[in-house]
Amino acid sequence: MPHAEVSPTIRLFYTDDGSGGGPDDPPLLLVHGWGADSHQWSWHIDALAARHRVLAVDLRGHGYSSVPETGNTPRAMAEDLDVLLDRLDVPEVIAVGHSMGGQVVSILAVEHPGRVRALVTLDPGYGMTQDLAGSFPEMIAGLRGEHAHAVAEEIDRWCTTSATPAVIRRWHKRRLYGMPPHVLAEAFEAMFTAPGAIGVLPASDDHLARRNCPALSIWADPGRAAWEEGLLKQPGSKVVCWEGSGHRLHEERPAEFVRLLEGWLRGR
Repeated sequence: MPHAEVSPTIRLFYTDDGSGGGPDDPPLLLVHGWGADSHQWSWHIDALAARHRVLAVDLRGHGYSSVPETGNTPRAMAEDLDVLLDRLDVPEVIAVGHSMGGQVVSILAVEHPGRVRALVTLDPGYGMTQDLAGSFPEMIAGLRGEHAHAVAEEIDRWCTTSATPAVIRRWHKRRLYGMPPHVLAEAFEAMFTAPGAIGVLPASDDHLARRNCPALSIWADPGRAAWEEGLLKQPGSKVVCWEGSGHRLHEERPAEFVRLLEGWLRGR
């Protein structure tokens, strides 16, 4: 399983499966969420690789990739991906991101528009209301405290419902406890409260207005689904809501996610 050096201090772990169908079928780039890693796509890679080339990467600070002391932000992660694709001689991708990964691929699409043919975001980490964001400074302080992993576990409870399979709960709990606390804190802050963060309204609106590629967005929250549907202007864009699902809806419903993604890709 290879690593790629994207800067003098950052090496990214990634996997490369499948072969794809040529210029009209760019690779799928799968990007995980906060406190996870590319194992998150183990439910999907085999099915997707039967038809596509599939790249799944561990973002900086996560999984088997380098863990810098600073710079663990969605914007830096998006720049890493741009360099990684250069290293792999991949000019263009369909970028798929969950949660924080949804921010990362959305930033990649805005800052490097020629790199992203189409965008797929799964319960992405943007569109938060100001009311909800009011609790974020306390969460960030907790992530910087002596019980950072316990705080992360409490935050993670928001990601599940009573229907979430126990194996998914357990996998993510174990992954969170393996994370460097400073990465959890810095990445969360950069998503929502730091200067330039795009996770909270109205910054999310301004950011989405800059995207210029078709997007498929899958939400668990009907309110946020309706919000993004009103902002998607590119032909072929689509918003789907799986109300009642947990935040990791693609893990809870892997076969359904693959069918939806494949259908959307064929219909664009």
